[in-house]
Amino acid sequence: MKIIVGLSGGVDSSVAAYLLKEQGYDVHGLFMVNWHDRTGTITSSCTWEDDWDLAQMVAKKLDIPIELVDLSEKYRQRVVDYMFDEYGKGRTPNPDVLCNREIKFDEFLNVALEKGADLVATGHYCRRAEHNGTYALLAGRDDNKDQSYFLCQLSQVQLSKALFPIGELTKPEVRKIAEKAKLPTANRKDSQGICFVGKVHLPDFLKQKLEPQKGNVIEVFSTQRIFKEQQDDKILSDEDLIRLSAPYDFTAVRGKKIGEHNGAHYYTVGQRKGLNIGGYKEPLFVLGTNTDTNIIYVGEGQEHPGLFRKGLFIKKDEVHWVRPDLEMQQGDERRFDVRIRYRQPLQKATLYMRPAGVFIIFDESQRAVTPGQFAAWYHNDELIGSGVIDA
Repeated sequence: MKIIVGLSGGVDSSVAAYLLKEQGYDVHGLFMVNWHDRTGTITSSCTWEDDWDLAQMVAKKLDIPIELVDLSEKYRQRVVDYMFDEYGKGRTPNPDVLCNREIKFDEFLNVALEKGADLVATGHYCRRAEHNGTYALLAGRDDNKDQSYFLCQLSQVQLSKALFPIGELTKPEVRKIAEKAKLPTANRKDSQGICFVGKVHLPDFLKQKLEPQKGNVIEVFSTQRIFKEQQDDKILSDEDLIRLSAPYDFTAVRGKKIGEHNGAHYYTVGQRKGLNIGGYKEPLFVLGTNTDTNIIYVGEGQEHPGLFRKGLFIKKDEVHWVRPDLEMQQGDERRFDVRIRYRQPLQKATLYMRPAGVFIIFDESQRAVTPGQFAAWYHNDELIGSGVIDA
């Protein structure tokens, strides 16, 4: 069986290739170039050329062939342009989830299949299971590194061709295997920043398409009545679902101007750094943004009630079922564990399927519910579905 491994120049994909080679598979390496432009990136971050050098060293060590494929134009069209568009709307996209759905397990997968691969392996910390032709995406054994969230938009077809050789391992175990095998990437630090772009200064990166524009910073006080209106109810009507999942209307609250910013599209809910406003006992956090009026709303302290909400909404056409056989029907209500950002502990919630989409109401109010990010729901350790947070 021929397996093509997406060798990235990191330790995880290196160990994935090593394990498959040890198991006797016909292993080939394929390295993706997805980004050339260094605009807005932190200059000390590694370039793709550094990654490519390491990937070739790993391939030589493992005695496997390796090729390079340039997918940068597709990446720009399907990931980066989407990012710019979402930020321009005042939403915060997740490029890592998009990269997996649109590039690694689509464009890259297609290239691998054209090269004769039976399966494609990556260094993700997650697992795949199969039963009677249905594929399940399971969390990785390492709770600290589980990356199933980043794969929450994969389809059954994509999963059917995917392998995750290190999903049963912890990060320390992966490091030990790499050291024992004397892999060149054994002690390399994990990559940070935007998938395949690297560590960036976001405002500078976004300035490629989104022009700076002076706007007001408005402080919202924690005593506002609006924050007391989102109370839980034992039996929820559709009106309750809309109310509990709606973002706060900061335009209707009392506040005061405390400064200026260079563009509301550069900020995201829950953000603390980059406001550059002092004189407060506790840090200021972004509570909300309005790109139409170019205003950002902030509040003092990480426990400001404006940071917390009971629910969120996902439009019908943005709901994705990794397990289509478990798809909820109109009128259904079902309990799941939900995650609204990477590494967030799973949160108890009830999903309500309605004609417009899915309402997710949490048992406990959630901090910094962010439009544009993905919510993913799990049953035990299996990721069942996901969707883009609309509001």
